[in-house]
Amino acid sequence: MGSVEERINELEEELRTTKYNKATAKAVGILKAKIAKLRSEQELQTRKSQGIRGPSYGVKKTGDATALLVGFPSVGKSTLLNALTNAESKVGAYEFTTINVIPGMMEYKGAKIQLLDVPGIVTGATQGRGRGREVLSVIRNADIVIIIVDKAWQAQAIRNELYAAGMRLDKNPPNVVIKRKAYGGLIITSTVKLSLGEEYIRELMNEMGLHNASVLFRQDVTIEELIDAVTGNRIYTPSITLFNKIDEPGAEEEREKLGQCISISAERGLNLNILREEVFKRLEIARVYMKKAGEEPDMEEPLVLRKDHTISGVCKKIHREFLKRFQYARVWGKSARFEGQKVGLDHRLHDGDVVELHLSR
Repeated sequence: MGSVEERINELEEELRTTKYNKATAKAVGILKAKIAKLRSEQELQTRKSQGIRGPSYGVKKTGDATALLVGFPSVGKSTLLNALTNAESKVGAYEFTTINVIPGMMEYKGAKIQLLDVPGIVTGATQGRGRGREVLSVIRNADIVIIIVDKAWQAQAIRNELYAAGMRLDKNPPNVVIKRKAYGGLIITSTVKLSLGEEYIRELMNEMGLHNASVLFRQDVTIEELIDAVTGNRIYTPSITLFNKIDEPGAEEEREKLGQCISISAERGLNLNILREEVFKRLEIARVYMKKAGEEPDMEEPLVLRKDHTISGVCKKIHREFLKRFQYARVWGKSARFEGQKVGLDHRLHDGDVVELHLSR
């Protein structure tokens, strides 16, 4: 065990044994800041060592978005992948059936969504159990995480592992702007009242190695959010939780413990269309149909946009050169005030709109 990992374990043990109350709140925050700094050092060491050996897992991203199936061994990830896509992931009722990343393509409403079946997560993955660090590095590159469980306790266990790996599921990044400098100390400004207090914020930042920077707070933050903002390498990803094997005896009682989720049976194909629709919605996909002046639009092959649902996003998706040559666009559909409205790059499109680009030569 390396010295950094030993120190992390010592601090985590101290954190576990410290009773949280008003008197210990600041000390707990300092402990969390120290752990975050050491984890960043550990991650840097891991990246350097992987750079020498090469990554253990990897797959080329393709399609309009990438979704990852994450779950403990034998919860039915491979069965679900095979049911949703054209993949052929080996299926077996024993642990670690999947030993590589298995890709498949799910086509839904004109969008091509790449699904990846990764090796089963185990408790302790962030410490390297079950080659967990390699698996988690793949998960961090996903556009959406699909957590699949067949026992209620598994969902929180997986979320804990992903949190420890720097993933913040279903959250937005804290609205904190940090500009690091070579000197000048910490200059802190805020547009809101800060619960933590400026002096304590300085202490936490110094503990994490940040001594010179201008910091602008546009929202109040918790200790964890402040640490995330300083660390700067967190991944903010939407997620969906699935309860699989809902048709098995005792499953309903177990599913009720879980709360909000989608109940499915991957083996029998139950509720898979509900899952497809939820993935489509959570990925914030908009399909637009292109047309040339004087011609009918191509309604067979939509242009799929994610998040950047603007005319600028259309230009970037087709070819970045289009941004330079752009003059104006015409739009038909829900986003247009009238059919064929003339719009600029910032015009926000709706799913199903028709777009006609006009470019300079």
